[in-house]
Amino acid sequence: MRPELLSELRSSDAQWILRTGRLLAEDAERSAQLVKTPAYQQLCALAQEQARELQSVSPDKLREQLELILLLDAVPVGLQWLYDSGALAQLLPELHATVNFSQEAGRRHKDVWEHTKQVVWQSPPRAMVRWSALLHDIGKVKTREFTSDGKVTFHRHSEVGARMFDDIGRRFLFERTHHRSLRFLILHHLRPNAYLPSWTDSAVRRFAKEIGPYLQDLLDLSRADITSRRPGRRQQGLSNIDTLSGRVNQICAEDAVIPPLPSGIGDAIMAKFRMPPSKLIGDLKRELLAKIEAGEIEPRMESEYYLPLVEQMLAARSDAPRLCCE
Repeated sequence: MRPELLSELRSSDAQWILRTGRLLAEDAERSAQLVKTPAYQQLCALAQEQARELQSVSPDKLREQLELILLLDAVPVGLQWLYDSGALAQLLPELHATVNFSQEAGRRHKDVWEHTKQVVWQSPPRAMVRWSALLHDIGKVKTREFTSDGKVTFHRHSEVGARMFDDIGRRFLFERTHHRSLRFLILHHLRPNAYLPSWTDSAVRRFAKEIGPYLQDLLDLSRADITSRRPGRRQQGLSNIDTLSGRVNQICAEDAVIPPLPSGIGDAIMAKFRMPPSKLIGDLKRELLAKIEAGEIEPRMESEYYLPLVEQMLAARSDAPRLCCE
């Protein structure tokens, strides 16, 4: 590499390190050739000298520069540069700790860092999904344990990772809504992959309600998190998530067309418990709807199915009239 270029970079703001990551990822073919040359090693050495200076750059600028890299098609190239340049250690030490951190003995592709780069690359280029893909496994470093039979476990790594993200979110000054979204995605990234065809409609409905507005991002993150090289394993996992997504969509569509409660439920409650029309009837119906949405009871059943539940609800209410049912 030309000495004058090195001299110019040495006297430049350290942000050139992040811009270089973006440039490398924008031209992946040339980058693949560059990394094999002494010039790349010189560039890395210079970047490592200056990487500490990145800590003095405003969090907003750092976040913007990192996000530009994250949204590129050849994002693994840019991420590897962040590691090689020393920027990763300075800006995201939680992620740097995953480099060469094995998930399974003797299997290189199970290295958490290599896995993470693949997950980011496989995920849709939307900011929240890419950021959550980048950070979804940071909790594994603190939770790895070896069992007596030689297996590796990472119990509760999603919860630990979500707590670790709180520090990262504050460090990079994420907007409150973005912080909340990323924390949620990291915390729940394993849930879609736990889906089984035996789930009842109530269980699927409960899952959809708990995930709420994060459903699409979470499903996309979970799809990207399947990186197995075993024949058929990845396709099976993707098919499983697609099935879950289809069931959620179907149930939501049915709920939008056919009311979850039968049309005569109010009259049935009044007849069964000899109650006059009142606000209480509406309150009871809303409570039944809430239980349906939470997956606690089945929707679209006959009125007789709900009446014993209404009796329990009335018994629990201090303002309910005395029951006088037949």
